Amino acid sequence: MPEIKIDQKREELFRNIYKIATDLVHAGHVSEWDFKSYVLGTMFYRYISENFAAYINKGEHAAGNKDFDYAKMSDAEAETARVGLIQEKGFFILPSELFCNVRERADKDENLNETLERVFKNIESSAATGAAESDFAGLFDDFDVNAKAIGETVAKRNKVLVALLNGVAQMPLFSNDGINADMFGDAYEYLMGMYAANAGKKGGQYFTPADVSELLSRLGTIGKTKINKVYDPACGSGSLLLKAEKVLGKENIEQGFYGQEIDLTTYNLCRINMFLHNIPFDKFNIVREDTLLSPMHWDDQPFDLIVSNPPFSVPWEGDKNPLLINDPRFSPAGVLAPASKGDMAFIMHALSWLSASGTAAIVCFPGIMYRGGAEQKIRKYLVDNNYVDAIIQLPANLFLNVTISVDIMLLKKNKTDNSVLFVDASNEFVKVTKNNRFSEENITHIVSAVAERKDEEHFCRMVPNDEVGNKDNAYNLSVSTYVEAEDTREVVDIVKLNAEIDEMVARENVLRAEINKIIAEIEV
Repeated sequence: MPEIKIDQKREELFRNIYKIATDLVHAGHVSEWDFKSYVLGTMFYRYISENFAAYINKGEHAAGNKDFDYAKMSDAEAETARVGLIQEKGFFILPSELFCNVRERADKDENLNETLERVFKNIESSAATGAAESDFAGLFDDFDVNAKAIGETVAKRNKVLVALLNGVAQMPLFSNDGINADMFGDAYEYLMGMYAANAGKKGGQYFTPADVSELLSRLGTIGKTKINKVYDPACGSGSLLLKAEKVLGKENIEQGFYGQEIDLTTYNLCRINMFLHNIPFDKFNIVREDTLLSPMHWDDQPFDLIVSNPPFSVPWEGDKNPLLINDPRFSPAGVLAPASKGDMAFIMHALSWLSASGTAAIVCFPGIMYRGGAEQKIRKYLVDNNYVDAIIQLPANLFLNVTISVDIMLLKKNKTDNSVLFVDASNEFVKVTKNNRFSEENITHIVSAVAERKDEEHFCRMVPNDEVGNKDNAYNLSVSTYVEAEDTREVVDIVKLNAEIDEMVARENVLRAEINKIIAEIEV
């Protein structure tokens, strides 16, 4: 029964989000692309407000002050605890600036846009004095309270802002124990999926479906119950990082979550996502920079788990900058990934920062498995040094706005055999609306195959490294080269078919004779 209630709450939550979208987007008040920033920003504001107040209330109630409510406290009284709370929580919010109090006054506040702008700046500046500065800086940048995107006049903008506050306030984001981080996380994922689906390639490129994220994390943690830390070199909105938390449990990721993202909007989304999933500010480190040219986690590596869906065929300096061959991440292969395609640069980066006992699970464009030139030389380095654990071909149409079949490359530094497992998972899916999805059975089948490393006809095959590197294969890592697809064509029994044809011809001859007889009688 409890599970049903949870599902009902989740459905109610999704209905609320869709209603806000209907009221704001479909009514023409906010564009689809802007919608997610405003709703996520409002959700985040509510979350940190109630998380902050709940933390203080819990302490006071434990001390015997059962009627204490931080939301009803005066700002002057609250100020006395500012320094200590920033040290503990990383940020500070005055009682008057809590979500609930701003919302209560919102429809009567003619300067609501200015009020919210001030509140957001105050929250960010409070964190600037503590250890959470980098986690909060610029978090509300995409929440522009004065943007014409939400209204041509202040009055119209404030009307939209009131609708946002009220809509998010009605979301069922609490359990009996208070804030339900899972519900906040579900709301985030639903909203990301919604805007990515509606916003075309611009939105979809930042979103890895939850089922693919789970597959990557489960593949990367086979045989493990605990890791030091998880890393994504192209973390986008952070879905891959957080799926590791779902798979292993937050307490089993001992040193936290690390990621790097070049795009400002998704960098902000990722940090918000961390907070909405109740990851403490001192347990994640998300930075904004170009991973290939300016990696920012040198002092944090190596990582036990690396999960990533880096951008396909992204241009980078590559072989146009010969100095990059001196970079310790790329130099072992003796060649740089081509400037027009940075895919293999991400592979080499991940391998370099992988711990001796770790696993990297990386979504790859299929072209890097068979193209010649520098990419072939890098594949040779990976295979000859026994780093490639498995190549998994995924079904087509798994990703939003990506119809082709892509691959997963698993990398390890501690393999116990000298073979690559090739898995043809192209038929492991269920059809859901326009896209394919993994069922639990699909994921389990793939993970089990990788864990067991045994041949299964038409599905997976262990291939010795020297066979991958022989003259015929030349380090081709395409799954279709090694796993024979099942022939689903109908087997035709020629003898039976000929007999049926003979019978049809004989019957036709009988019918023709009868027709001729009838015609002759008519003519007479």
